[in-house]
Amino acid sequence: MRKEDMILVSVDDHIVEPPDMFKNHLSRKYIDEAPRLVHNPDGSDCWQFRDVVIPNVALNAVAGRPKEEYGLEPQGLDEIRPGCYNVDERVKDMNAGGILGSMCFPSFPGFAGRLFATEDAEFSLALVQAYNDWHVEEWCGAYPARFIPMTLPVIWDPVACAAEIRRNAARGVHSLTFTENPAAMGYPSFHDFEHWKPMWDALVDTDTVLNVHIGSSGRLAITAPDAPMDVMITLQPMNIVQAAADLLWSRPIKEYKDLKIALSEGGTGWIPYFLERADRTYEMHSTWTGQDFKGKKPSEVFRDHFLTCFISDHVGVQLRNDVGIDNICWEADYPHSDSMWPGAPEQLDEVLREHNVPDDEINKMTYQNAMRWYHWDPFTHIAKDRANIGALRKAAEGHDVSIQALSKHDHGASDPNAALKAATASQR
Repeated sequence: MRKEDMILVSVDDHIVEPPDMFKNHLSRKYIDEAPRLVHNPDGSDCWQFRDVVIPNVALNAVAGRPKEEYGLEPQGLDEIRPGCYNVDERVKDMNAGGILGSMCFPSFPGFAGRLFATEDAEFSLALVQAYNDWHVEEWCGAYPARFIPMTLPVIWDPVACAAEIRRNAARGVHSLTFTENPAAMGYPSFHDFEHWKPMWDALVDTDTVLNVHIGSSGRLAITAPDAPMDVMITLQPMNIVQAAADLLWSRPIKEYKDLKIALSEGGTGWIPYFLERADRTYEMHSTWTGQDFKGKKPSEVFRDHFLTCFISDHVGVQLRNDVGIDNICWEADYPHSDSMWPGAPEQLDEVLREHNVPDDEINKMTYQNAMRWYHWDPFTHIAKDRANIGALRKAAEGHDVSIQALSKHDHGASDPNAALKAATASQR
């Protein structure tokens, strides 16, 4: 397949929320109490909610910046591309990167919306619903052919969470962001079946995918407080392995044949060995541990329930059939530092060609699996011949994608682990 003819849908990108996101969606009763973006005297910006301050408004939003600035976390909106927080500019960046569709994870509330948990249940729910309404109606609704809608959970209340899943499914949302380790956030683990049962029921009833994103509990993989940043970055995909094991061996996987879970930003190269180990564990130990997959191997059950994704994963693409070709999607991770934007098509094409991936398998991984898993059809809004890399880039002619040094503020660069500390704090 020619690179220009590929259709790319990313199942893992990120939003830097705009300052006015609550304006149209939160009642007057709560608007003065809502999180707000504060512009500081030094020109930096931060989100503030009650006593919580999230200093890195644009955590890791380094798309379009030179690699020399990757360790300098953006502190203000003037240090990032407008496409991070402006939906019109995001679509221009997507066109320039040859990307048709995108599913966008939140930033300042945390991947599971933990920030919105307060002692006032009504206020907390209002914040989650306001965020979800903004995301569905304003961000995704502005360009329905370009975004897969995904909503925040009511993580502190499984019954309210189930109701919110159903509310959003009624308007075509089949994706829920969640934590990879609820126990690390002070909630019951995935193994507490009865606690989470209302949520599992709602997910299955509405065919909604549970997206567990790496680092979403605030527990990033690192060996020691003084370890180099390279350790954490190397281990980032490994953060999802524990979640995969927890969920694969959990009761919901056995109780719900249609439950769907995505391992977001976790890579794929590790999965064949993980499945081999799970099968051996089952063979050697299930007699005394009491595990029962009703005649199937854990590896087969995994392919019934789990979606995985990769950015540029040579090993994962080489072993794609050991993972399951129907269980793999592509991701861009815009605007984070692992993103290949705007050169994603070139790097992806290199990987696919190296491993002689046939056209039908390319199509599954680059867009068809995402459409099927998330019940999302962009071609009801855009002609297919206008959706490929070549056509999108032609539409983006003249859009500036040059690499620009944008760092303007004091980033505390003397602390090499400052970004890790900020990331952990923001997701807890």
